[in-house]
Amino acid sequence: MKNKGSLFSTLAGVLMLFVLWQLLSLVVNLPILPSPLEVVPLFLHDMCGELGLHFLASSGRVLAAVLIATIFAAPLGLLLGQMPKIDRVVGPLIAIIYPIPKIIFLPVIYVLMGISDFSKITLIAIIIFFQILVVVRDEASGLRKELILSVKSLGAGRRALFRYVYLPASLPGVLTALRVSVGTAVAVLFIAEQSLTSYGLGYYIVIETYQVLLYKEMYAGIMGMGLLGVLLYFAIYSIERKVSKHLFIQ
Repeated sequence: MKNKGSLFSTLAGVLMLFVLWQLLSLVVNLPILPSPLEVVPLFLHDMCGELGLHFLASSGRVLAAVLIATIFAAPLGLLLGQMPKIDRVVGPLIAIIYPIPKIIFLPVIYVLMGISDFSKITLIAIIIFFQILVVVRDEASGLRKELILSVKSLGAGRRALFRYVYLPASLPGVLTALRVSVGTAVAVLFIAEQSLTSYGLGYYIVIETYQVLLYKEMYAGIMGMGLLGVLLYFAIYSIERKVSKHLFIQ
């Protein structure tokens, strides 16, 4: 029932968005804001062509960044959560870097790594990395000592604690951090793809449509970028619900 309610809420939100868009296009009545009745058919058509290729390029970059960030951040966060002495040394550095908007490092990454897909993926991965790192560290360090002692009393070593206590307790936090950071990741991707690349939704929106005044195509690209963010958000949300349900049952 909750899934049906969530789906209905999402569809209702999409419908309200398109209604507001239609009303605004009628009020503005200029080519710069075409009607969704014009853009949506174009979007559906172009997703089977050039726009679809840009969508796949952007999706690949975001998914690669999510994978890289999770692989590195989750174990490090668990390590810091388990070892307060190390966290006291590294913690001040994390506290300084965490609130800094990572997009400012884009020129530095380009200089150090060159202008490539990997440099764009790295920038997005850095943003997601710190989101996951902080959440997992706090989850791991916040576990009740009684629970840890009870597992240790059964003869569990550090590896067993990691597998059966810290990892299950931190996994929901990892997924929550990913879900929260998806919007930021897609926004940074849009900025990174605006130049010095040949494929990507950011490139399509700014270079191939906006700069040559193809407004309908530009809004189709914006819909593609929005769809990418929504799909990632709900994919992670779905996994998060299944993981939480599984852990609760166990």
